[in-house]
Amino acid sequence: MTISRIATAFSLIGAAFILYIGISYLVTPETIATGFGLPEWPSGDAVAFMNLKGVRDTVSGLIILVLLATKQRYALGIVTLVIALVPIGDMFTVLSWHGSTATALLVHGLTAAFVIATGILLLRERSVTTRPAAVAVNA
Repeated sequence: MTISRIATAFSLIGAAFILYIGISYLVTPETIATGFGLPEWPSGDAVAFMNLKGVRDTVSGLIILVLLATKQRYALGIVTLVIALVPIGDMFTVLSWHGSTATALLVHGLTAAFVIATGILLLRERSVTTRPAAVAVNA
């Protein structure tokens, strides 16, 4: 498999996953919220914060798909690296609010690593395709 195909597959997996998470927070937040890793969830009107997370995650997935569809692969690589800050922030939030360390590291930390790897593959793809071909020298 080429770097391009792997990067595309990783991008699509990432987009599908974050769209699922985002839409779940919008439609059925009570079923998905427990897996985030925080010790307790907002109640009453504060539940609206779960909708904010749902919107943020859904938009992140759509950005990935739009950049893939428009063949803006280098831009997608840069954006993907920036998007990696979201699970890193989530990980530190869970840890600083005394949530589940396992969830912080295994869910948010591994997600960040996957997103970073995807971004690096997308950026590397351009450097591989723009290298000049070797010039044959006649002796």
